[in-house]
Amino acid sequence: MRPRLIPVLLVKNKGLVKTMNFEDPSYVGDPRNALKIFNEKEVDELCILDISDNRSNDGPDFELIEEMVSEGFMPIAYGGGIRGLDDIKKLFKIGIEKVVLNTIIFEKPSIIKEAADIFGAQSIVISIDVKEIKGWFSKPKYTVMTASGKKKVKGDLLEIINEKISLGVGELLLNSIDQDGLRLGMNNELNKYVTDNVRIPVIACGGVGSFEHIKETIKETNVSAIAAGSFFVYHGKHRAVLITYPNQEELNILQ
Repeated sequence: MRPRLIPVLLVKNKGLVKTMNFEDPSYVGDPRNALKIFNEKEVDELCILDISDNRSNDGPDFELIEEMVSEGFMPIAYGGGIRGLDDIKKLFKIGIEKVVLNTIIFEKPSIIKEAADIFGAQSIVISIDVKEIKGWFSKPKYTVMTASGKKKVKGDLLEIINEKISLGVGELLLNSIDQDGLRLGMNNELNKYVTDNVRIPVIACGGVGSFEHIKETIKETNVSAIAAGSFFVYHGKHRAVLITYPNQEELNILQ
């Protein structure tokens, strides 16, 4: 069974954007139109992450999410501004199948167990954003970042991940901040390090620029899914906006 291939739609102030190293979001279009195209191309599933500056205070943009869900018939995961169980319940009610929790799991760790007990661990995804610590180390060292890559979280990467997993998590979305948006390949040293040491499925994200990058990650790591943004919305070295998704013949190569 091949790993799933998941487009990630980054949303900021109702627009579809792309970032590089979690910075400088560039507007690339209407997320509703993008979702409509992905639906026509029969994607495996899709992830929407809202990075609007005020999202953590205002909560999810339920109106926009509902409009997007109405355009898609694939499983959709959503993350961004989730403040508690009431937001999660409302997201499931309007058609979201999985919630992606990031900042809140550090501010209120108990939300994981509370949500998993009510909605089931399979519907709870934690998103861990990772940055490599530069230095003369014998092995790579990593730090966990939160608040869209703006705040450091103290502690060891694996200890942090496994602590959250113990509370009842179905999947881990592992984001490489260093590779984000560059389209130069994934950080497979990080991906392998994590997949070899956690007991839940891992979705690797950050750096996909070609089909070869996807095949490399599948070959070198135990990821259960690969997520990407730029790979699905940009075409060519000049980053022309062209929303696309591999056809069935291309996907079969990943088996």
